[in-house]
Amino acid sequence: MTHETFTGVFPAMTTPFHADESIDFETLRDHAQWLEQRGVDGVVPMGTTGESATLSHDQHVEVIEAVTDAVDDVPVIAGSGSNNTREALDLSERAADAGADGLLLISPYYNKPEPAGMEHHFRQVADAVDLPQIIYNVPSRTGRNIAVESAVTLAEHENIVGYKAASGDMNRITEVIERTREENFEVLSGDDAMTLPIIATGGSGCISVSANVEPARTCALVGAALSGDYERAREYHHELGELFRVLFTESNPIPIKEAMEIRGHYDSGRMRSPLSRATDETLDALHAVLDELDDGTAPEPAEAQR
Repeated sequence: MTHETFTGVFPAMTTPFHADESIDFETLRDHAQWLEQRGVDGVVPMGTTGESATLSHDQHVEVIEAVTDAVDDVPVIAGSGSNNTREALDLSERAADAGADGLLLISPYYNKPEPAGMEHHFRQVADAVDLPQIIYNVPSRTGRNIAVESAVTLAEHENIVGYKAASGDMNRITEVIERTREENFEVLSGDDAMTLPIIATGGSGCISVSANVEPARTCALVGAALSGDYERAREYHHELGELFRVLFTESNPIPIKEAMEIRGHYDSGRMRSPLSRATDETLDALHAVLDELDDGTAPEPAEAQR
């Protein structure tokens, strides 16, 4: 079947934990609802920002179920990738059964497959699970880029509808956009600081870390850019620029979870080991940038909508 593609702002959700590192499902549900109320176009649990690497498969599914139950009118794109094709297939099937509306599939990490192996990996999941799927290129974490030719070839599959671009390479990203324009395929920024330039060259939005604390401003930025109002989009881009930078001074999701505690979304920015709490220097920078944003005028959710 032909699926609709994804356009707009999709926060990469964090996973809250209690002091014993068990999942705080009440806070998770509350945050999903808070994001939906502020105009996001969907939510993405169980990606890198959700600390998927330290959750069991059963916990993956429980988080996806909790988020799908919490939101009413926005799609849930569930992270279900792995460097093991059978494991990715199992997680993807279970995510579909849990109610996910789409899947986010990171490219295989550590074992660094060649392009033919990578294409086979993604096709196996796409052939077996009839949900719209976004392939995710983040070589800083996986050790290997998805080849442009592979992305273009995979875009021909009816279930592969998008590409999350987090390589930092605009030449590569632009070529993927150029060569998939005739397909039912969207390129989404996976790096908040590159959302505006990616949309300007034909991208369709972002899977965003910063939207966890600034959903209305992020939606306003993306909405303005998608409507062609680049002057307004630039204003929001520069207003959020320091936040974009501070959120990646330490490994994601360390700074964003600390920011969510500062803003009162979490009672603690706890992470599962081996991630650690942020340094005092990062905390000081987060307080400064969030205070500055709080002193400004954030757009109303209705204004952020496209």
